Amino acid sequence: MPATDRPAPRERLLAAADALFYRDGICSVGVDRVLREADVARASLYSAFGSKDELVKAYLEQRSGLWRATVAETLPTRWATPRERILGIFELLGEWFARPGYNGCPFINASAEAEPGGPVQQVTDAHRAWVRDLFSGLAAEAGARDPETVSAQLVLLYDGAMVGAQLDRSATPATAARTAAAAILEATTPRPRRRAR
Repeated sequence: MPATDRPAPRERLLAAADALFYRDGICSVGVDRVLREADVARASLYSAFGSKDELVKAYLEQRSGLWRATVAETLPTRWATPRERILGIFELLGEWFARPGYNGCPFINASAEAEPGGPVQQVTDAHRAWVRDLFSGLAAEAGARDPETVSAQLVLLYDGAMVGAQLDRSATPATAARTAAAAILEATTPRPRRRAR
């Protein structure tokens, strides 16, 4: 690759951190390993991010942004109604679980290693607030009597599917979670009207 086409050091650092932190964990991957993978000098890390903690934060923010963008772009194009879109989230999870290299939820994994109150918690809290708002908003659009309670139930299924897929090395927890989500929606939202022919 010509030097002019090579990504900037910040981008290379973030790409290396993403691959290494997600696959091997945050605590087990030292700064030197990220630098070697990214092929950048130590000074570039500190000028771009300031510290390993900030690099971890940027890695998680990037993961959050990519998932949010995927959901925002995919739900309206593949599923027509709020109920279908809620179930579609679990289908998207199943597609992710089936890809090579799936290693669980990056936020759950990072939280298990991080100190309370640090950058990881900040990003994780923001991401989880978005997940809750996504489900409660769709539940409200679907006519749920108590969208916040429905959201809390769906978030449990969402989290459980990710952990189950990681531990079982299988995409089937997404299918089980989708089935349970459909039962929740059946019990808490009005049945959709059939379209006139």
